[in-house]
Amino acid sequence: MNPSFSYRRLDKNNAAVLLVDHQSGLCNLVGDFSPDDFRNNVLALARAAKYFQLPTILTTSFENGPNGPLLPELKELFPKAPYIARPGNINAWDNEEFVQAVRATGKKQLIIAGVVTEVCVAFPALSAVEAGYEVFVVTDASGTFNHTTRDAAWFRMQAAGVQLLTWFAMACELHRDWRNDVEGLATLLSNHLPAYRNLITSYNATK
Repeated sequence: MNPSFSYRRLDKNNAAVLLVDHQSGLCNLVGDFSPDDFRNNVLALARAAKYFQLPTILTTSFENGPNGPLLPELKELFPKAPYIARPGNINAWDNEEFVQAVRATGKKQLIIAGVVTEVCVAFPALSAVEAGYEVFVVTDASGTFNHTTRDAAWFRMQAAGVQLLTWFAMACELHRDWRNDVEGLATLLSNHLPAYRNLITSYNATK
């Protein structure tokens, strides 16, 4: 047991979500997940953010170039969210409008996902840690070329104190207790995990 360890849980009252560069062109580079799995994971994270009413910020990089536009589903889910189209900054944290939007949330825990992991996710994650935020990266809603580049990014971020987790773990940690809303959480999970839909179907059949 590490005597200095402190379990820093996600708190839905103190967390914001940053969706970084989930753009149509960049998503073509994702090789560590299948296209269908990756899209499912990104939308699961986004819908979890909406379910828990977390402040959410959308940003893109050089979207008029080869990186392409933001995935339309994200715009539809968050029509009123801050949307920062960065003209060229590779690290979103280098864009003052983006940083101001983060500060305006008033939250100290940042949940980050994006494309590609070792750049668009890692750079702002490391910058946010340096700025005093607790940072949580959703690994399965972030994608990159292959497992080698992904693992290098994970190790780099972990060394800086970034917590890595999946969208499923994020949702469960935010929810805390099934009794808070059984139907709501079950619906969220069932919509993105076929195995979980089977579990809920069998549970409902016994009621």
